[in-house]
Amino acid sequence: MSDFLQKFALTGKVAWVTGASYGLGLAYAEAFAAVGAKIVFNDIKQELVDRGLAEYKKKGIDAYGKVCDVTNEDDVKAFVADVEKNVGPIDILVNNAGIIKRIPMTEMSVKEWDQVINVDLTGPFICSKAVLQGMIERRHGKIINACSMMSELGRETVSAYAAAKGGLKMLTRNICSEYGQYNIQCNAIGPGYIATPQTAPLRKRDEDGSMAPFDRFIRSKTPAQRWGHTEDLQGLAVFLASEASDFINGQVIYIDGGILAYLGQDPSNLDESKFAAEEEEEI
Repeated sequence: MSDFLQKFALTGKVAWVTGASYGLGLAYAEAFAAVGAKIVFNDIKQELVDRGLAEYKKKGIDAYGKVCDVTNEDDVKAFVADVEKNVGPIDILVNNAGIIKRIPMTEMSVKEWDQVINVDLTGPFICSKAVLQGMIERRHGKIINACSMMSELGRETVSAYAAAKGGLKMLTRNICSEYGQYNIQCNAIGPGYIATPQTAPLRKRDEDGSMAPFDRFIRSKTPAQRWGHTEDLQGLAVFLASEASDFINGQVIYIDGGILAYLGQDPSNLDESKFAAEEEEEI
């Protein structure tokens, strides 16, 4: 491998991706493993960890997974100590674990609000805090936060999620501000609308074959006129985890097909015949 390409390698690095039993977290971890990283992950329940371990094994990845609640500081400290003992010091942290509750704000209970804020914002604070001291001592480290277009935009029924993701954007900048002097980079990825089995119902065609209203809406708002795929996120994740991004810090980079740059078009102008059925991803 040339010296230039070596800057993108993660050979021997320990990468912890929270909530990476499936979905985007699994995609990030798979990309890291492809360029040499050792993968560790956690999830909230043993059945989810087991599901993740089976998926990694199927992909030929020797991952290390444990149950850990990212909102419980004692849990997180114990997890990090366990990883350091059995795998090695954590070089890369991806704060991927998150939840969303689609409830109108006037109907949302404080308990429901707290749950979203705790997982989506307090969790990244706790996990980052747990790895930062080791990164400071070793004078290197990469933290990647899972932001969202809701870090920039509001939308009905997602008040807690948008507040958490907006807060996570500022936590990203603040970690950069406090710890950049120790050669620690903290950046964030802001995915747009990604085609996964979880979002498949939003794209399901009506019985008459016409596009689902939300599918039409998203395509009309996206210059690329398509949903993203998990592969669209992997290159940036590897870049932000690698030496190649050592002078990039405190940034949120959006992978949204151009939504945030575009006012959008009239959804009725979309040519439905252009959009063949898209194969669903298995993640």
